[in-house]
Amino acid sequence: MAQTNINIRMDKQLKEQFDKFCSDIGMSMTTAFCVFAKKAVREQRIPFEITAEDPFYSKSNIERLKKAIKDLDEQKGVEHEIIEVKDD
Repeated sequence: MAQTNINIRMDKQLKEQFDKFCSDIGMSMTTAFCVFAKKAVREQRIPFEITAEDPFYSKSNIERLKKAIKDLDEQKGVEHEIIEVKDD
């Protein structure tokens, strides 16, 4: 099968970390990228989950917010005065 070259730009530190990782698991970066490409083509998707997880919507924060709402509904909240700060 014919071979071709691909040039990829990435942060130098990330490249060094990825190179070390590949070496640690016994493969080259080229092999790792080929494994990724073959799996992506075979499955017709990125073969792992990609998220931009917002910590506001984390399970622990949602539970905390639900408890705070319950406490307020049960008159257990503490009222605070709003303090406005002006930027000069």
